[in-house]
Amino acid sequence: MGIVICGVVYIGESTGIMPIRITARHQENTMKAIVYRKYGSPDVLKLEEVDKPTPADDEVLVKVHAASINDWDWGLLRGKPLINRISGLLRPRHKILGTDVAGRVEAVGKNVTQFQPDDDVFGDLSECGFGGFAEYVCARETALTPKPASMTFEQAASVPHAAALAVQSLRHKSQIRSGQRVLFNGAGGGAGTFAVQIAKSLGAEVTCVDSSMKLDMLSSLGADHVIDYTREDFTRNGQRYDLIIDVKARRSVFAYRRALNPGGICVMVGGSMPRIFLAMIAGHLFSMIGRKKIGILWHRANRGLDFVIELFEAGKVVPVIDKSFTLSEVGEALRYFGEGKHQGKIVITV
Repeated sequence: MGIVICGVVYIGESTGIMPIRITARHQENTMKAIVYRKYGSPDVLKLEEVDKPTPADDEVLVKVHAASINDWDWGLLRGKPLINRISGLLRPRHKILGTDVAGRVEAVGKNVTQFQPDDDVFGDLSECGFGGFAEYVCARETALTPKPASMTFEQAASVPHAAALAVQSLRHKSQIRSGQRVLFNGAGGGAGTFAVQIAKSLGAEVTCVDSSMKLDMLSSLGADHVIDYTREDFTRNGQRYDLIIDVKARRSVFAYRRALNPGGICVMVGGSMPRIFLAMIAGHLFSMIGRKKIGILWHRANRGLDFVIELFEAGKVVPVIDKSFTLSEVGEALRYFGEGKHQGKIVITV
């Protein structure tokens, strides 16, 4: 039997009373996090109490208010395709997933100059260890951006990875110009919903391809044309585009070339790894001998977020959030993400 007296727990035993120091100090040094120690389905995720991280000299400790789910998290959870095991072949190196976070700075390392406690920040942590599905996370200051006061934590958490992908794909090898014809394949997810709005703000004529259940949402974002991929193949309908951005990458380089205008560019953002590797080889060769270019986007974390913030504050871009889940529901959220039915982003509130 235990009795709590002035912060000490006394446990009665036949030989006497043994004091145990408690919980207040212990709680200050721990946090709740979603942890996984082996690859698999969302069932391998566990809500655990773990040590609260301490920022290094160049790091910031962030109290997480919201996070969001990305393809990175889904791939690293399952360890599929094999490239997602590059940092841990048999078991995951990073035990806490979570690429995108938004929160408030709690402490800073001695070499940090950009932030101070109580600053609101957000960013993509994919280049500094992940860890967003937790109450606290440490990150290099270069991975974080000041959160606009007009942006909620949930909105901010939905921005970094997806919006940066959108900006970088639209700027790949050239700057999108007014009047150009742009097509997004797989437009109904996070990156696509940002890309549609950004392209429209730049004056492009936008076509979106996705499942029928997402087409009304894409039209509401400003898409000029929408295509149900189960009913129509955009590479065989006779239309030609100046820029194709494909987050699915399931077609051959010949199909992409057929759908491009002379001088057009196809950018693969994600999808089938065999297709991507083939595009790296064949696309490079085709690009050398013709005016049509096919390439792969190598994502750079947080690059272009300043432009997204400008558009957000001007009312030209609004994050599309499908559903919000709590930290304890991350497994359910990832299972929903894996079904591919979400429209826009899935957010985790902490």
